[in-house]
Amino acid sequence: MKKEINLKELYSQLDHYVTAGTTWPADSVYEMMLGAILVQNTTWHNTTLSLARIGEATHFDPEAISALTIEEVKELIYSSGFHKRKSQLILDYFGWLKKHGFDLEEIKSKYQDKLRERLLQFNGIGNETADVLLLYAFEIPVFVADNYALKLFRQLGSEQSTDYLSLKSYVESSADFTLKEWQKFHGLIDEYGKVYLRGKQESIHPHWEEYKLVIKPS
Repeated sequence: MKKEINLKELYSQLDHYVTAGTTWPADSVYEMMLGAILVQNTTWHNTTLSLARIGEATHFDPEAISALTIEEVKELIYSSGFHKRKSQLILDYFGWLKKHGFDLEEIKSKYQDKLRERLLQFNGIGNETADVLLLYAFEIPVFVADNYALKLFRQLGSEQSTDYLSLKSYVESSADFTLKEWQKFHGLIDEYGKVYLRGKQESIHPHWEEYKLVIKPS
């Protein structure tokens, strides 16, 4: 008979197969934010090339970033593609941060549970990027239901893995994780996905064959 697993047990299983930390690969929160924007529709390798150029030009100082012209940003982020849209988004986003004195706690206090809604108002920030910013920049516990997460939960037979928002809502209402655990959970899923869920792979992986494909609330 196959075993049933809940989200805590899934977390432990992933932690057994892959390694992930609780932080985004960046030396500052502003570098992290730029990375989350630039990585859209491109590879992390291309993103790091753009980040290196921005770092050389601004040292990731938010004032310096917000003072760039759109043409300067386009040149700096050339390797990440979608130069016009991403450049405008970076300037709009950092302009918004500047209006709040680059004080993330002030922003959290002002918007509270409406912060995700505000982030989604930026042209170029969708569900995944908004949640990544909430989780790693603003340190708000959320679930990032990205493509790897959707594939993994489909493998486990989750009926809620039909789309981003359905899976996000289900997991957030079913798991009692700390902020650090939410951060690591996202990292574990993505590290696992890079190895086992690349491309269009949707079939059951041998890792999960001993388990019943049901995820119960923790």
